[in-house]
Amino acid sequence: MTKVAVLDDWQGIARRSADWSRLEARAEVEFFADAFADEDSAAARLARFEIVLSMRERTPLPPTLIARLPKLRMLGITGGRVRSLDLDACTAHGVVVCNTVGTGGGEFATAELALGLLVAAARAIPAADAAIRAGRFQEGLPIGFTLAGKTLGLIGLGRLGSRMARYGRALDMEVIAWSQNLTAATAAEAGAALVDKAELLARADAVSLHLVLSERTEGIIGAADIARMKPGAILINTSRGPLVDESALLDAVQAGRIVAALDVFDREPLPPDHPLRTAPNTVLTPHLGYGVAETWAQFYPQSVENALAFLDGHPMRVLNPKVLQRA
Repeated sequence: MTKVAVLDDWQGIARRSADWSRLEARAEVEFFADAFADEDSAAARLARFEIVLSMRERTPLPPTLIARLPKLRMLGITGGRVRSLDLDACTAHGVVVCNTVGTGGGEFATAELALGLLVAAARAIPAADAAIRAGRFQEGLPIGFTLAGKTLGLIGLGRLGSRMARYGRALDMEVIAWSQNLTAATAAEAGAALVDKAELLARADAVSLHLVLSERTEGIIGAADIARMKPGAILINTSRGPLVDESALLDAVQAGRIVAALDVFDREPLPPDHPLRTAPNTVLTPHLGYGVAETWAQFYPQSVENALAFLDGHPMRVLNPKVLQRA
């Protein structure tokens, strides 16, 4: 019987997010709740599976791993792109890659989380919650500040950034924006004023990142950029960890120069001994951005559909159609 691996079910919600019965009638389905320690671990544990259904970029799928999975015939990914996946390598090894198609709910969820991180950081909500649970009240808590009248700087003004701009305006914040190809007209349409990167970092009371990670954007916020930020300013990242120089960010929060509100990290899950876990002036969430019930209700049923269609010999949502010609 065909063996199917469902990866990256970190919250244990895959089974109840879709009807797996039709697939389980035709295949042995195993759910993986834990992240693999490294590529060797992934290769050893996945070697016996013909179908692997993954979740976004939680498990890296480089060519070296694909080459070590001799039985793999179909790989399911969620969303439109996975930066760590090499389609050509999959095609070369005869692996059909199928994806899922969302309807935009995930981007709303991510922007809403960015808003939540902004408010949480401005009012020290996590510290306040911890204090009251520890038997204290207001003593020892940092003083928060209102967002109304402050400046929100957006780096990236696509669908998520534009939604964040709307939230900022609703809070009576001034909204400024920058990205490498942003025009004044596009910024104005989103309710923001175009400024250059240096001015944005110097003026903003809160900076929120909304960029796709690529060779061009990796490390786009470096030590010099962080040094330009106002004392006490908030840096929000719900996009990808490597957009920011992690070492420089750690130096800044440990020195109390800025506050970091982060949903994403260079390595995920964040290692237990990572210095961010104990760093002051931080608000941390475990990459929850797109992870809401509405997203799972799209991703997992479509993943099941993809696996069943492959078993029927008529794969759907195929990202590397050349592999079908080869077959």
